[in-house]
Amino acid sequence: MPVTGETRADGRGVRMTRTGGRWRVTRPWPAHLRPFLHSYAGYWEAAATPYRVRLVPTGRAVVLINLGEPFAQVRRLAEEAGLTGRATGALVVGLEDGPRVCDHPGGQEAIRLELTPLGAYRLFALPMGELTNRAVGLGDVLGPAARLLVDRMAATRSWATRFDLLDAALTARLDSGPVPAPEVVQAWRLLRRSGGTVPIGRIAGEVGWSQGHLVRRFTQQVGLTPKTSARVLRFRRAVRLLTSEHVTPADVTAACGYYDQAHLNREFRALADTTPGRMAAARLAEGALTL
Repeated sequence: MPVTGETRADGRGVRMTRTGGRWRVTRPWPAHLRPFLHSYAGYWEAAATPYRVRLVPTGRAVVLINLGEPFAQVRRLAEEAGLTGRATGALVVGLEDGPRVCDHPGGQEAIRLELTPLGAYRLFALPMGELTNRAVGLGDVLGPAARLLVDRMAATRSWATRFDLLDAALTARLDSGPVPAPEVVQAWRLLRRSGGTVPIGRIAGEVGWSQGHLVRRFTQQVGLTPKTSARVLRFRRAVRLLTSEHVTPADVTAACGYYDQAHLNREFRALADTTPGRMAAARLAEGALTL
C-alpha cells in the first residue's frame, strides 16, 4: 500500500511528499520569483491510473509543463471538444470564470505553476484577455524557446536541474516583461484583500480613475473585468471556508457577502457546476476536483 505523507529529500533542497500513488515535488522558490507566484511544484505518479479532474476558477493563471504523458483532453465544461493529444504537453491557462475538465491517461510527470494575474501579465507580455477562458500551448505564448526549455527539462531525471532550468527561464522573462500599471496593482490588491466584496466604484475612486477606464485597463492586464474578478475571489474564499471545520453554508453566505444561500448556490453552479455541499465533501487540491 502507498504510504501517505512519506517524504524524501535529495540534499539540493528538493523534497518529495507522497499522497497515495502521487508524489509532490517542491523546492523553496527564489526570493525574486515570490511576488509573481502562488504555487510552484512538480508531480509524478508511480502508477499509470487514468483520472479526470475538474478545474475551478481560482483567480490565478496556470502554466502546466508535462514531462511525461500529456493530458488526453483539456476542455471547458461547456465545450464539446478542447485541446487533445500532443497539444496538451505544455499549457498556459488564463484566468477563468467557469469550470474546465482534464482527462489524463495516468503516469503523469509534470511541473505546475500558479501565477498571480499581474505576474502572468509580466511573464506572458500580452493582453491577458487573449488568454481568458482559454488553454493554449506554452510555445504559442512564449515561442520556440519554451519548446526547447521543455525538451531540456524532460531530458533530465533530476528535479533540482529541472527547477534550475525553469527558474532561469522565469527570471529572464519576468525581468524583461511589461510592468503593470500601479493603479491596476492597487485595484487587484483591494479586491483580493476584501475577498471580492469591495464595490468597483470605490476601487475606482481609490486609484483615481474613472470606472470605465479602470475596467478597460484592469481587464487588459488581469484578463477578467473587476466585477468578474470579484465573483471569482468571493467564490475562492467561500471554497476555502467550506473546507474548514465547523463552517456551515449559512456562515459562508454571511462571511463572503452573498445575498442569501440561494445566491451562494447559484454562484457555485455557475463557476464550478457543483453545489457548496458537494464542494465541501470533495477533495480539492490546487484548484482541481477529482471526479
